[in-house]
Amino acid sequence: MRRKRKVKIIATLGPSSSDPAVLRALFEAGADVFRLNFSHGTHEDHRRNLENVRALEREAGHPIGVLMDLQGPKLRVGRFAAGTVELVPGARFRLDLDETPGDATRAPLPHPEVFAALAPGIELLLDDGKLRLRIQTCGSDYAETEVVTGGALSDRKGVNVPGVVLPISPLTDKDRADLRFGLDLGADWVGLSFVQRADDLAEARRLIAGRAAVMVKIEKPAAINHLDELVERSDAVMVARGDLGVEMPPEEVPGQQKAIIRACRLAGKPVVVATQMLESMIHAPAPTRAEASDVATAVYDGADAIMLSAETASGDYPVEAVAMMDRIAMTTEADAFYRRLVHALHPEPEPTAPDAISAAAAQVARTIKVAAIVSYTTSGSTALRAARERPDVPILVLTSKIETARRLAVTWGAHCVHTEDVTSFQEMVAKACRIARAEGLAAVGDKLAITAGVPFGTPGATNVLRIAWVEE
Repeated sequence: MRRKRKVKIIATLGPSSSDPAVLRALFEAGADVFRLNFSHGTHEDHRRNLENVRALEREAGHPIGVLMDLQGPKLRVGRFAAGTVELVPGARFRLDLDETPGDATRAPLPHPEVFAALAPGIELLLDDGKLRLRIQTCGSDYAETEVVTGGALSDRKGVNVPGVVLPISPLTDKDRADLRFGLDLGADWVGLSFVQRADDLAEARRLIAGRAAVMVKIEKPAAINHLDELVERSDAVMVARGDLGVEMPPEEVPGQQKAIIRACRLAGKPVVVATQMLESMIHAPAPTRAEASDVATAVYDGADAIMLSAETASGDYPVEAVAMMDRIAMTTEADAFYRRLVHALHPEPEPTAPDAISAAAAQVARTIKVAAIVSYTTSGSTALRAARERPDVPILVLTSKIETARRLAVTWGAHCVHTEDVTSFQEMVAKACRIARAEGLAAVGDKLAITAGVPFGTPGATNVLRIAWVEE
């Protein structure tokens, strides 16, 4: 199974895609990683979906990654006596800890930690930014506000506090229970929501204890202020544009997307662009031209992966959405301008043996036109350094750890094969050539650039670059 593109596709599973036949069709259409969204569905739903993914993996003979996406804390107003009220611009509106159902003058906000972080002049956004309140006065249990942008407000609508770091852990009790469940199932990635600063990763790292990789979701403007630290402490980053677009002006989101992708590429960490990529395909068989351009932009920027959410989870055309994203990505990567843009950001190798070898392999690939770079890896770090170079050819990743192969499914250009370790140079070359042919990455007479570490099987010990010719 060989993809004809370098960027990866993540498809979210849900009611529209839980059937094994649909799951197989999504994979065949181009999905490389499947996302389990723990904001929706039951544990039994997620168990069934993950088991179906593993069954598909065995059938296809190709590693498939699974991302469990935690819900994170959700700030919401309480209930209203009439179910819905109308907020009028210029009117006063009070938020407090009193659980009595609200009316047109007040509403319960059962989050004392929010009041602890408020100050006069701060604006609150309600219902995904449709309504806006400006705080006039506040205390430890209340906030008197003025309605800036009015409209209908109903029970349990969300509250956002842009520009304020809230004293809230990114993990709720629900998240901790979901995390235990997902790790026991064998999820490969954990998507961490509501991250505001680097310290927010500490508890998640402790609970995960190396059983999965951590993907930080950048959905709070506060996180952008700590971007370099978050990139350094995470295993991958997701540009979660939905929530990010609520808390900052929409015109700022494209620039922030590019800045996040750039930071991740410089660090050699996978970066995912997500939310509303083909939104109209939830109910339509084709995307808008603007959506096609949005997907292409993420590919031009060099993102490792692009993600579909409701399009595949609950939409009417899940398989068509993946196939469309696949076609847009392939067409974009075939554009001559694509290589110029991707190579415009060329990070300097760090002063380490693995970086020196990876940079040399990419140079060899360009100079003598190899068919593929072959990376023997245990932890996956060598493959990530190879992908950081954004070589012109595929990266064939050979690893003895299935967990590593699954995690690398989100990485740009990586074609992963689970295989036994080698014990000699002769075996290293023979196996690389044999698998490259079997996977359709090379033919007889082609050249390969092979990187590995000696002693073989030692994590992080990449210190060998070998050029080999594929023979009969």
